[in-house]
Amino acid sequence: MEVTGRLRQARAALLVSFLCQGVAFALLVTRIPAIQHRYGVSDALLPAFLAAVPVLAGVGSIASEHVVRRTSARAVLRTVQPLVCLSLVGVGAGDSVWQLALSLAAFGLMVGALDASMNMLGVGLQHRYGRSIMLGFHAAFSLGGIVGASLAWAGAHWHLTLLTLFGCTAAVLIPVSLAASLRYAGPQELAGAEQAAAEAAGRSIPWRPLLPLCFAMAAAYIADATVSNWSAKYLQDTLHSSEELATVPYNAYMVTMLLGRALGDAGVQRWGAVAVVRAGVVLSALGFAVAAVAPEPWTGILGFTLLGVGLCAIVPQVFAAGGRRFPEASDAAVARLNLFNYVGFLIGSPLVGAVGDAGSYRVALAVPMILVLTVLVVSRTFSPTVQPVPAAVPSEVG
Repeated sequence: MEVTGRLRQARAALLVSFLCQGVAFALLVTRIPAIQHRYGVSDALLPAFLAAVPVLAGVGSIASEHVVRRTSARAVLRTVQPLVCLSLVGVGAGDSVWQLALSLAAFGLMVGALDASMNMLGVGLQHRYGRSIMLGFHAAFSLGGIVGASLAWAGAHWHLTLLTLFGCTAAVLIPVSLAASLRYAGPQELAGAEQAAAEAAGRSIPWRPLLPLCFAMAAAYIADATVSNWSAKYLQDTLHSSEELATVPYNAYMVTMLLGRALGDAGVQRWGAVAVVRAGVVLSALGFAVAAVAPEPWTGILGFTLLGVGLCAIVPQVFAAGGRRFPEASDAAVARLNLFNYVGFLIGSPLVGAVGDAGSYRVALAVPMILVLTVLVVSRTFSPTVQPVPAAVPSEVG
């Protein structure tokens, strides 16, 4: 299939969108301690706020599917990405808890719609390219996370207010994303690829062969949610780091995540998916262990850095294994597995927060460590030799 210049422009535009979203998300999660301090949110109440965001993201994702049917993924993405940035500004602009709740609710809803529409366009472009390009989009998100965490460090270093930090960032991201949106792929460029993907996703596939992979996905995202939502607070409150140093763990995590995703395919080709996943599980558990026993901040940062190396390979290999299990309905398998992204975030944030609030955050880090280690039990599911399962295609009535 010919890849035209227009398709390359659409791919570059979507890469910019993923990168902008990585910046916005990283800015929010790395400044959680500052947000908590500004609004006076207690440690007991913070997990509820953090859990509400993925719940509402799930709602936004489901709602966006209905809107896309009436408009297009391009139209939804073009609308919601600036709204994500504006809701981030709202988080920094308020001065009471109800305003924080409203801004976080808007952020969650818009992020869910953004995530769904970005990936719909990505899947459509992948169909037109005729080869895998989705990993590049998620690598762009990781790069954006590095930029966002670096901006958060700069904000803490120079004692910028949340409104100044979030507002200045949004002032750059909004025009950049709007400019990129002019080159998003539409129905003409995708040439029915979106509809083909939807038809594939509508095929009936059994849940049972996917359950081990669903568990691995949830465990990986529980670990990821722990880093995203609690690494800054853990460093600042438990390891007594400075405010600016508390932004470093997420940045280091995203750097190693990006490097691992860039090099991971070569590792899979050389040693196989099962070996790479098992090594990732062990490294992830080691990262949690190092962070949990860390006597000072830099050792804690080392632990979270190891986590990036370990987790980077697990999620892509979950998607790859799901596609191999159902080669005739890989989009349906990927769509189901992606649900457990939200499950992991929904469980991870409040679970770690509740254990940390009841005991200590050192003990709380053992929870995702144990869950990640149990992925070893299902690691054989990642083998390319696992027998594929045929999908049931609905029969047509003539």
